Amino acid sequence: TRLNKIIQRFSKIGSKPELKKENLYEVISRVVTYFGKRLPHTGKQVKISLEGDQQIETDLNAELFEWVIENLIKNALDAIEVNEGFVNVSFVKNNKSIEIEVADNGKGIDYKLRNEIFKPGFSTKRRGWGLGLSLSKRIVEDYHKGRIFVKDSVQNKGTTFKIVLKNNE
Repeated sequence: TRLNKIIQRFSKIGSKPELKKENLYEVISRVVTYFGKRLPHTGKQVKISLEGDQQIETDLNAELFEWVIENLIKNALDAIEVNEGFVNVSFVKNNKSIEIEVADNGKGIDYKLRNEIFKPGFSTKRRGWGLGLSLSKRIVEDYHKGRIFVKDSVQNKGTTFKIVLKNNE
């Protein structure tokens, strides 16, 4: 099932994905639940939380948007080097936008690297291809006409990524 999901996601990259009205809480909740089941295997005590209005709907390609949230949570988990960590996913709807934040208490991102992290092939990890954030940027900006950026990051304190989508209502 997992491999089929990955194949479906890659098949959508490069083509114009269909956006349809989706419940944002349900889309993000699926990702949080997925990671919640895998947390015991990491050996870390990390709490993943989700906060936001459960009624917000917006135009999304759910499969691709889940991939973005998955990348951000996975990177957050990888960055957490303390025994007790947190990843907080939150979102709010304003008049013109929907703002989603993924915050952690990981090792942070060096200020000089903040523009580099979204480039294909760039990684600070020993393993990995450096594609997660570049794909996330493409999915958010090209397909959903939104923005993704590092809102805040402090060395050894944590990072907050922010996604801003248009409020389609």
